[in-house]
Amino acid sequence: MLQSLEASPVVRQALGAEARAAALAGVRVVDESELGRLREVEALLVTVWGTAQHSAPIPTDLLRSISHAGCNVTAAYTDGGVLCGAAVAIVSPGAAGMYSLIAGVLPGLGDAGVGFALKQHQRAWALARGIDTMTWTFDPLVSRNARFNLTKLGAHAEDYLEDFYGPMADEINANDESDRLVAIWPLTSTESVACSEGFPVVTELPAITPDQVRGTGPDGHPNTVEAAGSTWCRVPTDIVALRVGDPDEADAWRAATRTLLTTAFASGLAAHGVTRSGWYRLATKGQQ
Repeated sequence: MLQSLEASPVVRQALGAEARAAALAGVRVVDESELGRLREVEALLVTVWGTAQHSAPIPTDLLRSISHAGCNVTAAYTDGGVLCGAAVAIVSPGAAGMYSLIAGVLPGLGDAGVGFALKQHQRAWALARGIDTMTWTFDPLVSRNARFNLTKLGAHAEDYLEDFYGPMADEINANDESDRLVAIWPLTSTESVACSEGFPVVTELPAITPDQVRGTGPDGHPNTVEAAGSTWCRVPTDIVALRVGDPDEADAWRAATRTLLTTAFASGLAAHGVTRSGWYRLATKGQQ
């Protein structure tokens, strides 16, 4: 079954895109199952999320079980053999979809393409097994991750989950409420294929006039706009720093964004892209 699927054009395209992404990032991306290597993956996740060792986001024994169950533990290594990124995913019942639990790269490598290479490996892994959709959750306030998910990969979001994990005490989440958007990544869509080849759809906020502004954010600047046939919703460019520097304003952004996005999704809109300055583009579900 696996070998026959690997011969299909869509899988060949995904494997080629994976190889190019890894080459551009200067990494080797592999499935990992060896116990010692999984211990390194646990340590990397502890470093990325800033947790105590006993509170690893995914401990070694669980990584071992996920791999043994035939699910996905992906690791990226530098040319020198240093682990620099990892991603973990499980398969939904009936192999209907793939659910990514976590993905992270070492600090300082956010712009090196390692995360993109990890996701392209997961895409090829899924398609080779007859799975054409991947989902995961992400914090709507972390605009960098939102842009990666919805613009660079070609996923979209139409579901807002309030305080999904409950309180989280790691350095990234800083005891903030764990609201999440659900990323839906259709692995064979025209947009996802183009993104895998390095040609994402450009998302840019159009020039706006005062009459197009529908609301202002906690910082006093516009955060909701109706323009160019879409609704635009702004979040902070660096919520992680804001949580440390001004936790009250960070809390206000959480409340404001929760209201904006839950209302938008309830009205039939979905998030289809994010600008570099943190503006979500919201359009009717199924439209780009």
